[in-house]
Amino acid sequence: MLDKLRKYICKASNKILTILFWMCMAATLWIVFQVFCFTSFKIPTDSMQPALLPGDNIIVNKLAFGGRLFNLAAAAENKSVHIHRMPGFQKIKRNDVLVFNFPYPGRWDSIAFDVMKYYVKRCVALPGDTFSIVNARYYVKGCSDDLGNVESQKELLVLLKEGTHKEIYLKGYPHDSLFDWDIRNFGPLYVPAKGSIVIMNQINAILYKQLIEYEQNMKMTISGDTVFLNNHPLKWYRFRKNYYFMAGDKTRDSQDSRYWGLLPEEFIVGKATLIWKSVKPGTNKWEWERLLKSIE
Repeated sequence: MLDKLRKYICKASNKILTILFWMCMAATLWIVFQVFCFTSFKIPTDSMQPALLPGDNIIVNKLAFGGRLFNLAAAAENKSVHIHRMPGFQKIKRNDVLVFNFPYPGRWDSIAFDVMKYYVKRCVALPGDTFSIVNARYYVKGCSDDLGNVESQKELLVLLKEGTHKEIYLKGYPHDSLFDWDIRNFGPLYVPAKGSIVIMNQINAILYKQLIEYEQNMKMTISGDTVFLNNHPLKWYRFRKNYYFMAGDKTRDSQDSRYWGLLPEEFIVGKATLIWKSVKPGTNKWEWERLLKSIE
């Protein structure tokens, strides 16, 4: 009788251990899938209307550009982290809709990595591009493609001409008295590519100060037309990273690169590809016409 009981307990223990093993394997595979392959985000605002609406739940493809590896515990404590990106099979293109960690969570003149704060915007300028806005319309030097939501850009221009834009904040990056840039006329702004070099005069120092301080983890100061990095004169600067200009499709109401500047490449989570479900905010009503809709 005792032997039978022992055999029963042994068999039961083996079954429990087997179940626990496969549960751990499934959890591990799910985490790996979330980190390196695909994940889901819910859209909270209308800044990407009409492509994305509040209540849309989107699939983000991390495989396209490569998943990221970083110290999650350190990031959660707002510590500085090194972000390593795995190889991807696509390059970011103009007009891609991207999910990214918002790079200016504390203040717009200082880049910081906030692992819990995500934005979704459309990429309208790539590393190496020269971007400008003329009469609210987006342009990249040498590119004839439409960039962003052209109809929304036209609507913004109409509002500005009619003077019915009192609720719209006009002043644009870099928020300095030497620049008269706003969301109607902006730039031209060179978007740095890794390895590119800019001369460090007063204008470029103002434009790229936050990027250089982020890359070097040093303070930059400007005295007249002389630029200092950590109290050493800086005549020119070679960028270590790629940057992007991001814009919301709802041009009159989107907190994007027109206001806060450029996005470092390692902050990009992935490409928004599909709306897998959509629930109207404040209700449990499904928006069935948006189910499994591709994001373009």
